[in-house]
Order: sequence, then structure tokens, then C-alpha cells
Amino acid sequence: QVQLVESGGGLVQAGGSLRLSCAASGRTLSTHNMGWFRQAPGKEREFVAAISWSGSSTAYADSVKGRFTISRDVVKNTVYLRMNSLKPEDAAVYYCAADRNYSDPLPLEEDEYDYWGQGTQVTVSS
Repeated sequence: QVQLVESGGGLVQAGGSLRLSCAASGRTLSTHNMGWFRQAPGKEREFVAAISWSGSSTAYADSVKGRFTISRDVVKNTVYLRMNSLKPEDAAVYYCAADRNYSDPLPLEEDEYDYWGQGTQVTVSS
């Protein structure tokens, strides 16, 4: 069983930055594709970014390209989401997820992921 714990959320002004972390149990990053999703109030959960189990591939939603960066530290077994130039519409609960199936290309749909964290709240003030 993979356990994922997100942290790093908070309140930031528009134009500011945050870095989210997702600590995974075991050797998850070496054997799972990892993704970030977000869900705003009244909206469905949506894909934000993903990184492959090898670390060689990444994918981003069009709405965050050029502003967000997904990365990982295999030694720390942690995935990061660096968020720059934040906008009010980026406010949401951000979730970390793991895909155990070595999916290629990277999965972009939430039903392709097998394990989920509890989420961390990001609030962006205008």
C-alpha cells in the first residue's frame, strides 16, 4: 500500500509562489508515475502535472504550463510542485497521486491513478 502525504499549501498573494511537497512511502517514486491534481469548490478534480517513474518525462495542463514545475527527489522519496506566478484561479485543494501501472504516455485522468493523498489547500488572494 502506497501512502502519500502532501504539504506546503497556504495563503499567497496573486503573483506569488509556493512549493508543494508529496512524501511517499517506500520506493514509490522509482516504481510509480506521480501526478498532481487539484479541485476547486464546485468543480471537478483536474489534472495539473505528472512525472514518470523514470523521471525522464513530465506533462502539464495547459493552464499551468510555464508557471508550474513538477520535480522529484528519489532519495527523499518526495515529489514537488513548484508554482510560480499564481493566479486566483489556481486556488484549490491540491492532491498528489501515484500510478502503479507504468503507464506510457503519462496518465492525465484521475481514474488512471491508484493512490491518493489527503490534499493540501492553496489559497490565492487577488
